[in-house]
Amino acid sequence: QELNKTGQLVTDISAIIQVDVNQFAGIEYDEFAVRVAEVAMWLIDHQMNIKVSNTFGQYFLRLPLKKAAKIVNGNALRIDWEEVISKEKLNFILGNPPFVGAMIINEQQRNDMAYVFDGEKGIGVLDYVCAWYIKAAQIIQGNRIRVSFVSTNSISQGEQVALLWNILFQKYQLKIHFAHRTFKWSNEAKGNAAVHCVIIGFGSFNITNKILFDYEDIQGESLVVQSNNINPYLVDGSDIIIYNRSFPLSNIPLMRFGSMPRDGGNFILTEPEKEEFLKLEPKAEKWIRPYTGAQEFINGYSRYCLWLLDISPRELKTLPEVIKKVDKVKNFRLKSKAASTRKFAATPTLFCQIAQPETNYLLVPRVSSERRKYIPIGFMNKNVIGNDQVLLILNANLYHFGILTSEMHMAWVKYVCGRLKSDYRYSKDIVYNNFPFPENITDKQKQTVETCAQAVLDTRGKYPDSSLADLYDPLTMPPDLLKAHQKLDKAVDLCYRPQPFTSELNRIEYLFELYEKLTAPLLSTSKQKTTKRKNPQ
Repeated sequence: QELNKTGQLVTDISAIIQVDVNQFAGIEYDEFAVRVAEVAMWLIDHQMNIKVSNTFGQYFLRLPLKKAAKIVNGNALRIDWEEVISKEKLNFILGNPPFVGAMIINEQQRNDMAYVFDGEKGIGVLDYVCAWYIKAAQIIQGNRIRVSFVSTNSISQGEQVALLWNILFQKYQLKIHFAHRTFKWSNEAKGNAAVHCVIIGFGSFNITNKILFDYEDIQGESLVVQSNNINPYLVDGSDIIIYNRSFPLSNIPLMRFGSMPRDGGNFILTEPEKEEFLKLEPKAEKWIRPYTGAQEFINGYSRYCLWLLDISPRELKTLPEVIKKVDKVKNFRLKSKAASTRKFAATPTLFCQIAQPETNYLLVPRVSSERRKYIPIGFMNKNVIGNDQVLLILNANLYHFGILTSEMHMAWVKYVCGRLKSDYRYSKDIVYNNFPFPENITDKQKQTVETCAQAVLDTRGKYPDSSLADLYDPLTMPPDLLKAHQKLDKAVDLCYRPQPFTSELNRIEYLFELYEKLTAPLLSTSKQKTTKRKNPQ
């Protein structure tokens, strides 16, 4: 019915059937799956024939089976797709490439990536699926072929965007036609874990009617949103790409990584281990400091470390148990395969990288569960050693805390930061340094944010027996803490604009516009002087 636009009655419906199985081609790595796919295409064809029969009231059947889909057994990243089907005969490319993250790609897959990307640098951070985007981009140049892939949502987040989509936009001039934003997908296979996915449809040409499918509940139904343009973060907005930035875009304090021990665990002590160690070496107590990473900070358990930054050689020699640990650290580093680690064997009393501030600081965990509405952050005493699993902001105040623990900042985090599995992986250079803080706020607005931020901290303090994991679990978050955050959210929103934000998508669209404004080249306000030309005599 859709393809037959004439509206004329026909006596033989086979005359208007324009789709057959031999119009489909595919590539499958597993030979058994190839045979299954061939049979599956016949089954689908049979189902469609039954639907045609019911729709038109005529029995329609294709027997005997004379045509078949062309399913090739091979590696889709190594095969020339035009050997499977000529692009002159191709209208659509659809796929569900393997969900293999950058951290778990094997050697063969990494070689496949290098083959497809052909000399592009930095591809080690990309998921395996990215290679299919490049292969598709190559075959659709200069034609009207449309592509759609189901992909892990990480290709539209974090540092992968800057690398993959810069190539797709600049080298291949692709345009996104439609997209399903993040949803949770799983099949019925036993033990199959749910994956956070996106679907991206694109071509080498532009269209006017672009559609975003938004999921307020990632396990629910989508909401259709008409869009003027869909950027690589799957937001209605300009095709901006957020790159690593060494310094903050806004006038805010610097953020840096915590200290990295690379000690083989020899400097680190649990509470019981600390007590046992001090029984053997009581004079070492002044060299033991509280020690925290993301897990300790969020889950509220204590660890400690030997912090020997200013110890003199003479005092160190009076602490034989400490000397033993220092010797173990040296041996651990000497045995490392990494030359950079072996180098630090020369200074075995110290952490490899020391970033501990001399003042109190604001701590942001580098990894936090996506189940939480807010990433738990907090002020820390300068005596607490923050390790390399946390980020430290020096000279931060209540205003900075309030902005960073707000719904506005969380909207930015959800779209811009990378993921570790499905958890947020906060980045200094991508997330924090690029986040557009409010501009030109009044003293009253700032004071309101600070008051609300302090209320959040005070409310947390009412539950000393609860960890931040308990306080920010959606099921156990105290109502008064949620209310305090909601008041803070409203105060932060008003720093950006007087009109309320109607949705998370509305927030991120606004933030992208503000980011684009702040990063646009400044136009010269000076006007060049011009001289009037005299009329020729």
